[in-house]
Amino acid sequence: MSEAKKPLPDVYWEQTREFWEGCRRHELWIQRCSDCGTFRWYPRHMCHVCNSANKTWTKASGNGKIYSWTVVHHPSSPAWAAETPYVVAVVELEEGVRMASNIVDCLTEKLYIGMPVEVIFESVTEDVTLYKFKPAS
Repeated sequence: MSEAKKPLPDVYWEQTREFWEGCRRHELWIQRCSDCGTFRWYPRHMCHVCNSANKTWTKASGNGKIYSWTVVHHPSSPAWAAETPYVVAVVELEEGVRMASNIVDCLTEKLYIGMPVEVIFESVTEDVTLYKFKPAS
């Protein structure tokens, strides 16, 4: 059996391209409604508050806190088998949006709801850099 490869995001999709370009520069960018100022994650055409299609991309702080988390012991695909167990978390950024990602560089027994975290970046290929979170310094 050949080594399983993990699927990667489509970093060239129009709605998310600016986000992934920011990740490649090790910067976290999120959309903000140009009309009502609401930050939004996941990227989309319209604001979920005022229905405006006007948006800008804003550099986020990269700081947040763990809103929820779980430890994956049984991978959903052979592609992740070598990495189990691993932590999947929902992180609430200072800007108010919640993003799903991994928590790294932390023992699972040290994790807790509300734990301060900061974004880090992992270059996977020349085109794809993933965002993850670690305990805040």
